[in-house]
Amino acid sequence: METRRIKAEQIVKTKQITKTEKNKWLVPSQSGNGKYTVVYQNGRYMCNCLDYEHRGQPCKHAQAVMMTVLSWFDKKGNKILEVKRVSYPQNWAAYNTAQTNEKDLFMKLLSDLCVNVENKEIPVGRAGRHGLQRKDMVFVSALKVYTTFSLRRFMTDMRNALEKGYLTRICSYSSVSNYMRDEELTSILQKLIYLSAMPLKSVETKFAIDSSGFRTTKFNDYCKDRYMPDKKHNWIKMHICTGVKTNIITAVEIGQEHHSADSPQFIPLSQKTYENGFKIEEMSADKAYSSRNNLAYIDERGGVPYILFRNDAVGKPRGKNHIWRRMYDFYTYRREEFLEHYHSRSNVESTFNMVKAKFTDLIRSKDKTAQINEALLKVFCHNIVVLIQSINELGIEPNFIQNGA
Repeated sequence: METRRIKAEQIVKTKQITKTEKNKWLVPSQSGNGKYTVVYQNGRYMCNCLDYEHRGQPCKHAQAVMMTVLSWFDKKGNKILEVKRVSYPQNWAAYNTAQTNEKDLFMKLLSDLCVNVENKEIPVGRAGRHGLQRKDMVFVSALKVYTTFSLRRFMTDMRNALEKGYLTRICSYSSVSNYMRDEELTSILQKLIYLSAMPLKSVETKFAIDSSGFRTTKFNDYCKDRYMPDKKHNWIKMHICTGVKTNIITAVEIGQEHHSADSPQFIPLSQKTYENGFKIEEMSADKAYSSRNNLAYIDERGGVPYILFRNDAVGKPRGKNHIWRRMYDFYTYRREEFLEHYHSRSNVESTFNMVKAKFTDLIRSKDKTAQINEALLKVFCHNIVVLIQSINELGIEPNFIQNGA
């Protein structure tokens, strides 16, 4: 069964296809961003997505529409597809508790995590003035990103945190902006992201890797030619490894450029996840991460790499790297079973959607280091929110006490 057919079945089962007029349908994107228009014309189902434009053949959206309007039978009269909408039960009591108490619990967990930050004084202003505590600055930086407010509007939240005893003192909004340009903050946030994921070690054993872009407030060079104006946001690229059950992010890398390659980030992300104590049973990724070294790394650590093969891939291994041949044969002769495991990769898209929906895909900072730190803070805040949900649904009791970050 081809990949597009399987994806079409998933769309039919999990999305709502809407008929807008005769021979015209709106099909939601599988990633949740936007919709595509499918039109039946001249005996063909045509879509406005890039896949259809490039191939001229029915894409997953067109096939999803066909599955809803046609009865599919084989030559013996047996029905091939039984369309049933999949429903996933929601623990509404736990969800409501998590949502209604999220902000208070967020500040408590954030404060518990910041205990692991080395208590160092950061000088501010002119000589002789008392400096700010580093753990306080990490706390307010994360809380600022969590609120999604501008620095000036965030001051009320900072005063509330002081009243609740989470801060030793407040600072000016400009001090928060200045601290986010500190290069030492990057390594601190990487440590805190690991600590925030640590309570879910016993829950997560299957992971997925992918990348996505976050737009900045800066623009590229444009209007150099008066007849070809082209104004676009600059982007930074984030690579993450996420657990497919809770959407906790176990490792993150920020690419220096939005067009940086994906495959070289696979092993560093997997290595961080493994060295931080997570047991890797499965690791999924799309064909951008397909390489013999990537498959071998997961195999050597006792996991199964479900990485999609490129169209021109062959089953010939190199050296002693026999996992490439085994997985290639698995993909070739038992494709349905392979894709059942591979499609857990869609959870990484859900993770990115969660981060962007809650904390926006906009990086407000203009300095390069501050942009990286702001992106890492979004991941850090996301992990705390996931922990809050896990506390209510799974009964997790997080403990973050470690050596100084």
